[in-house]
Amino acid sequence: PSIILKGQKAKGEVISVSVANKNQIQDSGAKIIHCAPKTTSNVLARCICKNGGIASYRGAVKVNSGAVKSRSKISCNAMILDNKSRSNTYPAINTLGVLANIEHEASMTKIDEDKLYYLMLCGLDEKDCQALLVNGFLEPFIRHLPLEYAVEINKLIEMEMEGSVG
Repeated sequence: PSIILKGQKAKGEVISVSVANKNQIQDSGAKIIHCAPKTTSNVLARCICKNGGIASYRGAVKVNSGAVKSRSKISCNAMILDNKSRSNTYPAINTLGVLANIEHEASMTKIDEDKLYYLMLCGLDEKDCQALLVNGFLEPFIRHLPLEYAVEINKLIEMEMEGSVG
């Protein structure tokens, strides 16, 4: 997706989630162009990598010369469920010499063994515990969705994760 912010104080947001499974390379991203002063953009990207899957985020932010005091925040987070999978991020930031605040952060995580152990002590089996931890990882993404979409995305993630953890 691409966003062009033309009006003063215009705002844009991109939210994406992907699951990279065996023999898959998921390539997602966003392009945002700030053309006016005090514009704001946010990108929230989450990916789950399993069974050797590869996920990449490619993002481009451009702040044109008239877009002073613009802000952009890009957050790319991946959860790796095995030792064969990987995640990459490729930011491209071009501010054309103007005063702007551009943030890009990327992180990768695995299932926290301490949290898994704690949940299993509560009586859940390992597969259910791992599914809870994956859902917790996706929660910041899901809370931005309307309720009917959040229910559907939870079902899709559950189907995608079936048989992959545990």
